[in-house]
Amino acid sequence: MSSRGVTRHMDDGYDDERDGEMTVDTRMAETDEQEFSALAERHRRELHVHCYRMLGSFDDAEDAVQETFLRAWRRRETFEGRSTFRAWLYRIATNTCLDLLATKRPEPATGGEVLWLQPYPDRLLDDPEVAAAARETLELAYVVAVQHLAPRPRAALLLRDVVGWPAKEVAELLGDSVNSVNSALQRARAGMREHLPAERQDWTGGEDDAATRELVRRFTDATVATDIDTLAAMLRDDVRSSMPPTPGVHRGRDAVLADWVQDGFTEITGLRGVPTSVNRQPAVAFYLWRDAEDAHVPLTLDVLRVSGGRITEVTIFHDDQFARLGLPERLPATR
Repeated sequence: MSSRGVTRHMDDGYDDERDGEMTVDTRMAETDEQEFSALAERHRRELHVHCYRMLGSFDDAEDAVQETFLRAWRRRETFEGRSTFRAWLYRIATNTCLDLLATKRPEPATGGEVLWLQPYPDRLLDDPEVAAAARETLELAYVVAVQHLAPRPRAALLLRDVVGWPAKEVAELLGDSVNSVNSALQRARAGMREHLPAERQDWTGGEDDAATRELVRRFTDATVATDIDTLAAMLRDDVRSSMPPTPGVHRGRDAVLADWVQDGFTEITGLRGVPTSVNRQPAVAFYLWRDAEDAHVPLTLDVLRVSGGRITEVTIFHDDQFARLGLPERLPATR
């Protein structure tokens, strides 16, 4: 893999015999709704992850998969068995995402921020369909970089470099020539190099990384104590911070800390932190004590990117993400 992670990952695989679907009945028009649903549901999670990469939003990916299944059922007679049922669903899902982008987000992201960005629960990534997916293509920085690409080059990149489709198959889906797809892919890879962190090869932060776990513990303790000086020592000089959907990306330790102080961080009391993970990255769910609730209630989810033993990015999400991530809706008082 290159230092910027733009070579082919093929983590989802493109093996026609991978899922045993060479024997899928091609008389799909005769399939009843229950049988069709059972076939399609096998691929729900991997299609959802694909749509999430395309769209950058968990909610939009959910809508796209639902629309994909609806379109597939309505057009089931068009499945002729020339490819696997799985590949046929990927085609429909990709076109669904392109249609959604055309109406909802005709322009790609700019300036390094994605206001519609949402985290993806790691517990769903443990599904057997996607458990082997490359961590690099699920981390927030990768998803953010993808959102800066125009829709069709974005689709070409994900289908070629992540799903592992041959250029001919991508060209057929997009209605382009192989040369056009290869040209779009080159532009997309160049765009990814521009928007991905330069040190990406050196990222750490897997759950097996004891040093990262210790860093997350210290980050949690310092945040609960609102100890700005200790936090400063953990941040790399070029750290960046954002809080989608709130506009604004803060770059550099001084700018990030100044933003936190301005937001009243040092005046907060009654915090508790719960370590978790999303997008294959370490994260901490912070809860704030509320007397009226007699409990700690959700406040923010801080997702960390770690490099060289320092925190190099903090993406902060609002409390509306907690339920989706399977986090407790409240923490009782500690007695």
